[in-house]
Amino acid sequence: MLTVDIISQAAYKFDRKRVRQALESILLGEGLSGSEVEISLAVVGERKMRELHKKYLGSEEVTDVLSFPLEEAAYPDGILRLGDIVICYPEAINQAREGNRMVDEEMEFLAGHGLNHLLGKHHDEQ
Repeated sequence: MLTVDIISQAAYKFDRKRVRQALESILLGEGLSGSEVEISLAVVGERKMRELHKKYLGSEEVTDVLSFPLEEAAYPDGILRLGDIVICYPEAINQAREGNRMVDEEMEFLAGHGLNHLLGKHHDEQ
C-alpha cells in the first residue's frame, strides 16, 4: 500500500489522485506495488523553494523539484519510507506553459521525477 502525504496550500490546484496514481505506477514498475511505502510530497512557492535550495544545495536558485531520500528507509514496522519530494508550484505552471502541457501533467511528471531520485535513479538513468 502506498501512502503519499501531500502538503499543499489550497491555492495550488492540481489533481492529487492523478499524482498518487503516477507514483503508484512507478512503484509497480520497480516491483514495490505490494510493499508498504510512504512518501511525503510538499507543494511550495518560489520563496520556500529558494530557501530549501540555498540550505541544502548552497545556491539561491528556484528549481522545479527537490528530493530528500531518507538514509534509513527500512523500519522495523516493515514500512519503506522513501523520503520527501518538494515541488515548486509556480515553476510547474511555467514549465507546463512552456511545454504546452496541462499543469496536472507537469505535476505528475515532477512527482515521478522526484520519486525516481528517491529510488536512487539519476537523470542519465530515467
